[in-house]
Amino acid sequence: MREIFEAELKQVGDDLAEMSRLVETAVGKAGQALLTADLQLAQQVIAADHTIDALENELDERCVYLLAQQAPVATDLRVVVSALRMSATLERMGDLARHIAQVARGRYPSHAIEPSLHRTFEQMSDAAVRVARRTTTLLTTRDLTVASNIERDDDLLDHLHQDTFVAMLDGTWSATTQETVDVTLVARYYERFGDHGVSIAKRVTYLVTGDFADDRAVPSGTAGATA
Repeated sequence: MREIFEAELKQVGDDLAEMSRLVETAVGKAGQALLTADLQLAQQVIAADHTIDALENELDERCVYLLAQQAPVATDLRVVVSALRMSATLERMGDLARHIAQVARGRYPSHAIEPSLHRTFEQMSDAAVRVARRTTTLLTTRDLTVASNIERDDDLLDHLHQDTFVAMLDGTWSATTQETVDVTLVARYYERFGDHGVSIAKRVTYLVTGDFADDRAVPSGTAGATA
């Protein structure tokens, strides 16, 4: 029975990593679609979101089965409950990528982002992709130095988010109402994407150390630690 349980637990971990890889692809394509007004890419992201949703449902069903049939305790229980929460977080990250793609699609053939902020959103896109890529690495290695890097990328996203407000409140801002709304929404989507990455980093930190990270810092650690 223990071998079966461990095999199921490994599959849960594999599913989380696969969800994270799909999120990385989605947010990367969404950013590119946003910055280049690429309708095809935007459609791909929107259509592919159901795959992330389906994987979350499968993972959650597996976790519920483990809770009901195996009655895990101590560390094993912590792993299963954390997996349920992380799958929901990854699903929300996929939704945020879809929202960005929907903004890009809604403004096609025009660009959704006002030209003066193109570089800011290019940096936001790059940071979000790093968050997703590092989340996958963290889920597969539990290397807490990677968790710290996710925190730093989130800090960058927060700063860039603030930069958009500074630009819009500047007396020279001349974008249309629709462009202003799009900038506000997409910047918020990216900022929330980073927050969700930090949430997963803290959850993995909890699995490794048994303690939650504080509100603003994910402690560094060594690779290969196990729950």
